[in-house]
Amino acid sequence: MTKRNPRDLADLILKPVVTEKATILLEQNKYVFDVVVAATKPEIKAAIESLFDVKVTKVNTARPPRRKKRVGRFVGYKPNYKRAVVTLSPDDTIVLFPEV
Repeated sequence: MTKRNPRDLADLILKPVVTEKATILLEQNKYVFDVVVAATKPEIKAAIESLFDVKVTKVNTARPPRRKKRVGRFVGYKPNYKRAVVTLSPDDTIVLFPEV
């Protein structure tokens, strides 16, 4: 396992996931992010804590199976991705939708 530079931790988090299930999880203080496939749970925890200045209590990850994509007679696959569900301590929040 290679130790990552703390400056590179921000590159592990690709984007927040905004789906119906993810917004329901917001009520339980859980946030869903797409992360780099090679990212580990401790690295994801360190990246979220440094980016948003919050305390992370738990990180759950999932790598769903690749889906087939067909264009005419050609069959390919959608790219692999990894999702992280990050649980924050009860007194912390992340503002995903800033008031405009």
